Amino acid sequence: MRHILKLHRDLNADSLPQADHEYTIETFNPAIHKQQWLDLNNQVFAHHPDQGNWAMQDLDNRIQENWFDEKGFFLATENGTIEGFVWTKIHQDLINQDPVGELYVVGTHPDHAGKGIARALSVEAINYLVNKGLKHAILYVDADNEKGLKLYGSLGFN
Repeated sequence: MRHILKLHRDLNADSLPQADHEYTIETFNPAIHKQQWLDLNNQVFAHHPDQGNWAMQDLDNRIQENWFDEKGFFLATENGTIEGFVWTKIHQDLINQDPVGELYVVGTHPDHAGKGIARALSVEAINYLVNKGLKHAILYVDADNEKGLKLYGSLGFN
């Protein structure tokens, strides 16, 4: 049985310092990145029951959601190839609560794991949420995702 954790992080007005990395960070452009992102997402999450095995229609459906903002969808590229991504989501429709930012999907190409891509992109995403004036961020992670839990803990999620 899957056990999913919801982690929280307060956001203050200070941006996190970006670590050194050798990747170009850019934002998602549906006109040029859709197929390459979809292929990488399906590779990264091949055995994931919710995030893996997406069809283009799954991606298109999310792009049509009112929360979608390509400026909050970050890619790490190397020579034009996407090697990792962090997709944010802002929950605006919470009752009696301020909007909350979410690190919605975080993934790194298996051949580039451990090279700081997820950290660099997560910092970029957190800073994006800070710059949007949000006070809180969340993310969901499988309880057995040790690498993810270590990364998110080091970024202040608990």
